[in-house]
Amino acid sequence: MLTQRPRGTADLLPGEVEQWKRLEDIFRAVSRTYHYQEIRTPVFEHTELFARGVGETTDIVEKEMYTFEDRGNRSLTLRPEGTAGVVRAYVENKLYGLPDLAKLYYVGPMFRYEKPQKGRWRQFHQYGVEVLGSEAPEVDVEVIAFGAEFLTKLGLKDVQAEVNSVGCSECRPRHREAMVEKLRPVADRLCKDCQSRLDRNPLRIFDCKNESCQAILREVEAPTVLQCLCDACQSHFSAVTELLQEVGVRFVINDRLVRGLDYYTRTAWEFTVPGYSTVAGGGRYNGLVAQIGGPETPGVGFAGGIERALLVLQEQGAAVTERSPLTAYVAVADAQASQTATKLLQELRCAGISADRDYQGKGLKAQLKAADRVQAKYVLILGEEELKSGTVSVKDLATGEQVTVARNEIVSYLSDLQNSSGVVEHDQM
Repeated sequence: MLTQRPRGTADLLPGEVEQWKRLEDIFRAVSRTYHYQEIRTPVFEHTELFARGVGETTDIVEKEMYTFEDRGNRSLTLRPEGTAGVVRAYVENKLYGLPDLAKLYYVGPMFRYEKPQKGRWRQFHQYGVEVLGSEAPEVDVEVIAFGAEFLTKLGLKDVQAEVNSVGCSECRPRHREAMVEKLRPVADRLCKDCQSRLDRNPLRIFDCKNESCQAILREVEAPTVLQCLCDACQSHFSAVTELLQEVGVRFVINDRLVRGLDYYTRTAWEFTVPGYSTVAGGGRYNGLVAQIGGPETPGVGFAGGIERALLVLQEQGAAVTERSPLTAYVAVADAQASQTATKLLQELRCAGISADRDYQGKGLKAQLKAADRVQAKYVLILGEEELKSGTVSVKDLATGEQVTVARNEIVSYLSDLQNSSGVVEHDQM
């Protein structure tokens, strides 16, 4: 057991980590473009935050949370999602007192106890954004556009938003009554979870993964929330869809989409790509801040799984990689040059040039192979002749060309090359 990781977790090894870092870099770059600021919250919170915020009738709270008592007999839970913790931090730190909207983003691990399967882990990682302080439909559209732009820049093909409205405290009771009226006569045919949902929160039945329950919904023509919207929610949803068309975000209306969290109000959406399940999703949550003890404050946000995005990206035939604009490898062709190589290596790194060397006594041929493995662009060869002449032989691994540069000019020479080179963001596999 000491050499086995816990079930549902993964080791990120060199080669994989670089893909994660590049995804995070792209996400942070889009966040800066949209003027969002990073927030970091604890990986565990008081259990009540998720029970009240996420919703006691959700699968997350009923089946999936990692909950434990600490030594002070306090019930704590590893965060299963990011929004509740961000909203708690917003309230506790009185960010609602700021003159502008709180536009926040986060990246980090989440935890849910569920059956591990392809693209689904018990410790998984999410990126997400939250905007607090406005109920304008323009903000919904900004957050949806943010997600679509990020996923497209990441390299995912044919990204589309599926959009719905789940109403508000005024129209949801009407929908509840209509659902109960339709489903009560066939309640004994629903799964046990949905029988419980029918009494507590019938909207959740739309989110059931049991195909027989979905068939019953179609059979009885269960009403969707869109059919029960109040005038204000209908106006808000119409504005959102019109603005999405205006800004050119690809979307369809999915009137059965409800998402898996109880705090959503009005707009809810998921990002999909053809042939795959959801890669990200979000919605508006106008009542959540007040629900956990803050002032009445509207909010909207979205989140996506890093593992899921990279899996779909890989299966679509692309990989997100991170490469330095320039990598140099110092090859020691003479044992007497080792000290010079160590000094040169440090000078290069201090100048911001990615560089490495051999420490295992390999021959020159083996060092050249090592340089290729680390994707070096240039090999700096130090041998007997170079030591005598005070020079460095610089070999371009891409072209095979080799030039001689004075030892005291090598850092400025490579710095000039680095300043004129670019960064590769997406590689086709």
